[in-house]
Amino acid sequence: MPKSKVRKKSVYTPPQGTLQPRGNVRALQPSPRWYAPVMVALMVLGLLWIVVYYVAGDQIPVMVSLQAWNFAIGFGLMVAGLVMSMRWR
Repeated sequence: MPKSKVRKKSVYTPPQGTLQPRGNVRALQPSPRWYAPVMVALMVLGLLWIVVYYVAGDQIPVMVSLQAWNFAIGFGLMVAGLVMSMRWR
């Protein structure tokens, strides 16, 4: 079987001005050292809040008075940690 011809492709050159930053572009700074521990602590604290509510919620007066708001507090803490994880650099 005969070999096919190899076609040479021209090198792509982007239009002028596409590789330069537009306007006020600031360099992304890394997160402070305290950011990651706080992020993880929020997620773990939210999980622990829900676990404690399930295990001993009827014995802790604060949790008894909050009733179903315990889920909102636990999931709120976990969501705050998750939102922080999206901004972590």
